[in-house]
Amino acid sequence: MRFTSSSRQSTGRRLVLALAVVVALAGLGASAWAQEAQQQAAPQQQQAAPGLTFGTDAGIIFNMIKPDKTADFEGIMAKVKEALAKSDNPVRKQQAASWKVFKVQEPAPNGNVFYLFVMDPAVKDADYTISKILYEAFPTEVQAMYNTLKDCYAGGGSKLSLQTVHHFGQ
Repeated sequence: MRFTSSSRQSTGRRLVLALAVVVALAGLGASAWAQEAQQQAAPQQQQAAPGLTFGTDAGIIFNMIKPDKTADFEGIMAKVKEALAKSDNPVRKQQAASWKVFKVQEPAPNGNVFYLFVMDPAVKDADYTISKILYEAFPTEVQAMYNTLKDCYAGGGSKLSLQTVHHFGQ
């Protein structure tokens, strides 16, 4: 293969590489995601079940959402924000302070939409399971919200636990 300095070829290679990385990452945690989905199937019974946690400095969760379900997904995320805000639990307050939801502007495979949850810093060993958070604030509505959320997903998601190597601002 012959490499040239053409910026067009270089840009194309970077785009293909970036897309390959994103697609690979989207499939990394499918089994972990399936386990969480299984736990979410009965939100009322999962209070003692281990959930979605990070034991590291930060975390990212990839969510691949159907293009026609983005409004539903964002609506459920607004309910998660509301649940965290109205919680009396200090751990939930910490989670709310460092949890951001990003919508990726580049298209995901098959026209789907990537949303990223970024927890920086992650509240170590705190449970980030969406259905548990919603159950605490909306116990009578959680099953309908879970069904809406479940229908938003176009595939599995991925959880990445991140350990700080360098913080250039310090």
